[in-house]
Amino acid sequence: MIIIDITSILLIMFSAVILFILISVFITGKYEKHEYIKSSYALGTLINLRAIGRNAEKAVDEVLERLNDIDDKMSAFKEESEISKITVSAGNKAERVSDDTYFVIKKALEYSKILEGTFDPTIRPLVKLWSIGTKEEKIPEEAEIRTAMEIVNYKDVVLDEDKHSIMLKQKKQALDVGGIAKGFAADEARDIFLKHKIKSALIDLGGNIFALGCKQDKTPWKVGIQNPFNSRGDFLGILDVENKSIVTSGNYERYFMKDGKRFHHIIDPKTGYPSESKIISATIISDNSIDGDGLSTGVYILGVDKALNIIEAIRGVDAILVTEDKKVYMTSGVKEIFMLTNEEFALIHK
Repeated sequence: MIIIDITSILLIMFSAVILFILISVFITGKYEKHEYIKSSYALGTLINLRAIGRNAEKAVDEVLERLNDIDDKMSAFKEESEISKITVSAGNKAERVSDDTYFVIKKALEYSKILEGTFDPTIRPLVKLWSIGTKEEKIPEEAEIRTAMEIVNYKDVVLDEDKHSIMLKQKKQALDVGGIAKGFAADEARDIFLKHKIKSALIDLGGNIFALGCKQDKTPWKVGIQNPFNSRGDFLGILDVENKSIVTSGNYERYFMKDGKRFHHIIDPKTGYPSESKIISATIISDNSIDGDGLSTGVYILGVDKALNIIEAIRGVDAILVTEDKKVYMTSGVKEIFMLTNEEFALIHK
């Protein structure tokens, strides 16, 4: 069972709101007449929304309603969610699901294949076993890991398009689409803003960023890439983006230390342990956030060479990879919009 400290969350939310407002003022130099900023909590994370336009408040409120709707369908922690129902019925029967859930799981399986199983929506038994980032975090016994790995296999997810249903083949298997649902939600938020004719907005879903349009002065949004060796807010470089999603997976986000070794939350489905790839931070820049969410974890585990080859082959997607020896690698499409600002890091051209 995951225990959440509500007081801590509220304090973090308050700090996040203040920081978000300060960043907004810094970027634009002033508040716009029709600017609306709001923070909330959904999808298991902090939500920060900033929209500029005559319908900004109405659009933001509709976005939050939509995010809660997605959370109700796809949360692995809500008993009545569609994801939970699929898990409860594992090895027994298929569950009919909404268009949203079917689309997200189908997309997750597509990326599982592309990423050679390093991204796996059935990884929940391993994630729960380690419980990294909770009060129950621990190094499991080898036997426990082996047992959990027996029921982690994305190929056991059965889709029936005619019946619009999903089934897990083995009992005790469990789905967790947290690694891709936030991306889907960010894309839905973008579409709602566009429906309300919002041409400039920042969507921040727990660090998953979507920069809609450009700033009021018609220049691109500037998004910092976190220095994975330092505390949040210290950047190693800056991206200039318009209408792009920026999603980062890193070993600095959730971890614990044991006997001088870091055990982080990015579990390799093939070993059952936190990934030992030399990559410590993987940022995906894409037209659609669901792509960034689906790819960032997998490429982190794959390593530099495989990751770069896979990303270069996907249209509308780029990557920035940071390794433990402070080297920064990137795909060709991002070279014109990224500037390295920290001299401790070296930009490597492949």
